[in-house]
Amino acid sequence: MIRTMPVRRAALAAAALAALAVSCSTTPEPDAAAGGRATTPATAEAEATESAEPTAAPDGPDALPDDATRSPAPTQDPFAPSSGEKVRDAFATLQATRTESCATDCSSFLGRLHKELQELDMAMKADPKGPGHFPEPLARMAELNETLAGDASYPNLKEHQKELIGTRDFINTWMQDHPDDYR
Repeated sequence: MIRTMPVRRAALAAAALAALAVSCSTTPEPDAAAGGRATTPATAEAEATESAEPTAAPDGPDALPDDATRSPAPTQDPFAPSSGEKVRDAFATLQATRTESCATDCSSFLGRLHKELQELDMAMKADPKGPGHFPEPLARMAELNETLAGDASYPNLKEHQKELIGTRDFINTWMQDHPDDYR
């Protein structure tokens, strides 16, 4: 009887582990209370296919309505500014660029710096205090945007690298002198 106890315990432990493995590997049901939906790889692919915009149907006597091809979903530019950020958050991400340079990946650095400056510009303009609360940084951003002329390509950013970094440093100094603006 003494020798069978370890075997029984091992069998019981194996059964418990097997039950846990099965329960962990199943797809969770959507949480209706949280308003969530369960997404499987098949449903994600189907949703991506449905969301793609159809192109114009081919012309001709043999063309069918279903002959229109679907265009791929648009890709997100990693350096495109987002919106809805608070000034303090946008300023914090801009400050994070102070430890970076063109030494490792200049294209990435300048693209990120431009994105962070644009996001801070949008945040200042949307701030509840009003854009008049940030006159110097907004004026400096307007000058930079005029210089860049809407061209955020790497060659243009590289050409105006000094202005980008100078604008960042100016805004950093201004914000440090106005700590109530970003806390």
